[in-house]
Amino acid sequence: MTSERECYVYIVPPGETAFVTAGRFRWTEDSAGAVGAFVYGRSYRERADAVEIDPVELRLSGRVYETARMDGFFGAIRDAMPDFWGRRVIERNAGLTELEEFDYLLQGPDDRAGALGFGLNVEPPAPQRRFNRTVDLERLQRAADAIVADDPDGAGSAGRQAEELLMLGTSMGGARPKAVVQQDNDLWIAKFSRQDDRWNYPRVEHGLLKLAETCGLDVADSRMETVGGRDVLLVRRFDRDWAETGYRRHRMVSALTLLRAGDAPGERGDWSYLLLADEIRRVSTRPEDDLRELFGRICFNAAVSNLDDHPRNHAVLAKDRDWRLSPAFDLTPSPVVAVDRRDLAMACGRFGRYANKMNLLSDSGRFLLNREEATFLFERITATVRDEWRPTMRRAGASEADCEAIRSAFVYDGLFYEDAA
Repeated sequence: MTSERECYVYIVPPGETAFVTAGRFRWTEDSAGAVGAFVYGRSYRERADAVEIDPVELRLSGRVYETARMDGFFGAIRDAMPDFWGRRVIERNAGLTELEEFDYLLQGPDDRAGALGFGLNVEPPAPQRRFNRTVDLERLQRAADAIVADDPDGAGSAGRQAEELLMLGTSMGGARPKAVVQQDNDLWIAKFSRQDDRWNYPRVEHGLLKLAETCGLDVADSRMETVGGRDVLLVRRFDRDWAETGYRRHRMVSALTLLRAGDAPGERGDWSYLLLADEIRRVSTRPEDDLRELFGRICFNAAVSNLDDHPRNHAVLAKDRDWRLSPAFDLTPSPVVAVDRRDLAMACGRFGRYANKMNLLSDSGRFLLNREEATFLFERITATVRDEWRPTMRRAGASEADCEAIRSAFVYDGLFYEDAA
């Protein structure tokens, strides 16, 4: 039995605020598996402002692209689909426990990450102009709590909770409860706490973003709000910029798409900073700057035990026609017990994923750095983390108890072992 579904793919061109129809995506599934096909529309290709959807799989051309990988979904389309939290909200809104992948694509929010939209009509819908505001944060926190607890009676009806949270970012924020809010013509991802958190996650993540900034890295803007006695982290969306007619939407694809990799455990052998560096050299208009920044982030992740640095937590961004490494986001310390060896989520040197100085420096040439430059970056970042992590966390509002809970994450012993094997 064969199942075939189809939708139009919309995009907001650089500098614009309204969708145009870029092409058509068809998804077919039978006993042999699923295949996706995408073709750009001729009228779109003829536009002076036409741009590619992504710089890897879907370059601007008249050919029909096909893929049987990733259940038939191209990487850039997958990036625009809801993440774990977004799927949970959609399921709550639909009153179902699971939907088909194509349903998640169509039912994702208008304000999904990046510049793409999807629909069944050839004419794209008008952009959504209604946003929750920071004054709504307490109500949104209650709705998120009810969904986390699977409480149909909390904070109103299930449908209303889901509707309130449905306008969310899909590529930034992972599995934690969140929603999009607007303030001062900026859009912010509000990341909420959970009742079962082991420490104050909003303040710790805010502190880690500020610590990365202190280390000289390019990070997303963030700030804190406290509503109803609960802390909420606000992270400014860097894929949106305000204009008089609405928001400009910038193209964004994840490192997962650049690597042509998947999420399944069997595909994680393709998760590699070294391979990502090769791809950034191909797509970035300033590869030397972007690869130096990427190497600095690897050193930072190792120094703070950010072991959740998977490829969805890295991206390239195009505010115009040019692709550049996006600001860093989703930084989280992992206070694990091991003191001899900790592994990043992606291979970072000749000895695999080992978060260790010798390993990090072993292939610095892939980042267009010589050994001396790479050593200087590593030592500067690790020294800054060692000296500044606690003061930075305290300035971010983390308590002493929070600092003690995460203390073992910072500059662990094995980071400096000479034997990286």
